[in-house]
Amino acid sequence: MRRRRSTPWIYRWSRYIIGAIAVLGLLETAFLTVVEFTGSAAAVCPTTGCQIVLESEYAKIFGLPLTLFGFLGYTTMAILALAPLLVKEETQKDLKSQLDNTSWLLMFAIASGMLVFSLYLTYVMFFTLEAVCPYCLVSGVFSVLLFALTLLGRDWPDRGQLFFIGIIVGMITLIGALGVYANVNNPGANASADNSIVQRQAGRPPSNAGWPISTSSGEAEIALARHLTAVGAKDYSAYWCPHCHEQKELFGKQAVSEINYIECDPVGQNPQPQLCKAAQIGGYPTWIINGEQYPGVRSLSELAALSGYQGPSNFKNVLPSP
Repeated sequence: MRRRRSTPWIYRWSRYIIGAIAVLGLLETAFLTVVEFTGSAAAVCPTTGCQIVLESEYAKIFGLPLTLFGFLGYTTMAILALAPLLVKEETQKDLKSQLDNTSWLLMFAIASGMLVFSLYLTYVMFFTLEAVCPYCLVSGVFSVLLFALTLLGRDWPDRGQLFFIGIIVGMITLIGALGVYANVNNPGANASADNSIVQRQAGRPPSNAGWPISTSSGEAEIALARHLTAVGAKDYSAYWCPHCHEQKELFGKQAVSEINYIECDPVGQNPQPQLCKAAQIGGYPTWIINGEQYPGVRSLSELAALSGYQGPSNFKNVLPSP
């Protein structure tokens, strides 16, 4: 008698592995999304490069955190991978077969889109922002693994159809990504796209000068601001940016007028967008001190250390705990 051919292990375990990877991905993106909505995802960054990426305009789509869309993608993949396993083949054979075939096609299509989008963002990270974000790299690895597993995890009856689906989904995803980020280097266009976040976090700015500063400055804040200007430090910001306003609040009314503030939005007060473009600013606020970029809101103590400040350090205003 001819021995029955055994099923390859990858076919038996692919759904479980896809589900596990998708769950890890949704946990990572859920964490970053919650942190972003409650403060700033850049606050939990382990590296400066991570802050550059998560504070950049590439970290948002239609004013919402990119991680939110990642969370939805991973959650959908987890459901598609694991839900058919709950159906018993002995009692619901037809239903299980239909769910199996449909879910595999959907998983492959979603994984193809995630892979193309991840490759595009990886290119942006390395060659446009010139920074490395560990969270993004992990998510990129997850995308590659999910695509490979959906491609190799079952015995596809028609590889030609699969190739066609992958090409179509990939093209749509790439065209969509290019369209979404078409105006990312135009701060004025981004201002309207981020309007919902601005309204939620700090309300609409009353003018192109931004929101009024409610804090006062002490001797230490003024001395630090003058020192930063003296050593050539610059604060690249936009009037509509809530995090930029938070940075101003740390200095206070009197001291903020002493810093070298560069307005990147052409609509803002005294705009200098050409300087922001020349400095390759990827997100707001970004400090440039001694030729190095430091994105995100920085405490006054950190700015003092970065700039070699030796004056009074009894600062009145501090960053809230993340």
